[in-house]
Amino acid sequence: MHYELLISEEARKQLRALPKSARRSIGLRLDALQSDLSGQVRKLAAHEHKYRLRVGTYRILFQLEAATIFVYAVKHRKEAYD
Repeated sequence: MHYELLISEEARKQLRALPKSARRSIGLRLDALQSDLSGQVRKLAAHEHKYRLRVGTYRILFQLEAATIFVYAVKHRKEAYD
């Protein structure tokens, strides 16, 4: 199954602030995520339809609704769950 990827404006700003190597890694992982939700994906406790993808020390927080992945935050692991 192929998922549609939507990225919020806030997540885009957070991505732009990251080092180039981290952006590249995250981009590759998001491409792979669209194909089959593979990788280090975990459901967030106490949140319906919310997940996180681990990419090194960064966390991509997203919602999964039917065939759409909506990325709403890209944060360092220390700040991701505040």
